[in-house]
Amino acid sequence: MSTTSKRMTAVATTMAFPKFWTWLQGHVNCIVRAGTPEAVLFDHEDFHWTIFAEDETTYLVQVARGKELVGELVVFPTEIAYVQTEPGEQDGEFVFECVIETESAREVAYHFVMAHEYEAAEHPRTQGGGGDKWTH
Repeated sequence: MSTTSKRMTAVATTMAFPKFWTWLQGHVNCIVRAGTPEAVLFDHEDFHWTIFAEDETTYLVQVARGKELVGELVVFPTEIAYVQTEPGEQDGEFVFECVIETESAREVAYHFVMAHEYEAAEHPRTQGGGGDKWTH
């Protein structure tokens, strides 16, 4: 079966943004790229991602090289109705789209391409000093 056939048979699923954000914070090393319709930040072996809430209405996604900020996305969580996920165009990639809905329009405000799909089951955390990173 070709990649196109696989993608066409895949069914998109949705989840609440807070659930996605919590999961994303534990999987920053799995981000392939993140962006908006206007800009995209790409992962690189020299970069690291930082994701945090500046306050209740403003979340930040930053990619840096060492201590030098390479790029930043400002995410407004109160605007996001839900997150839709489906397999990406490349094998092994999964797209998570943060959707904003109004009475007249539906648009993808932010997207995250991950190296693996969302898994609802909790992953075991690393033992002793492993911090908040999930292990695969």
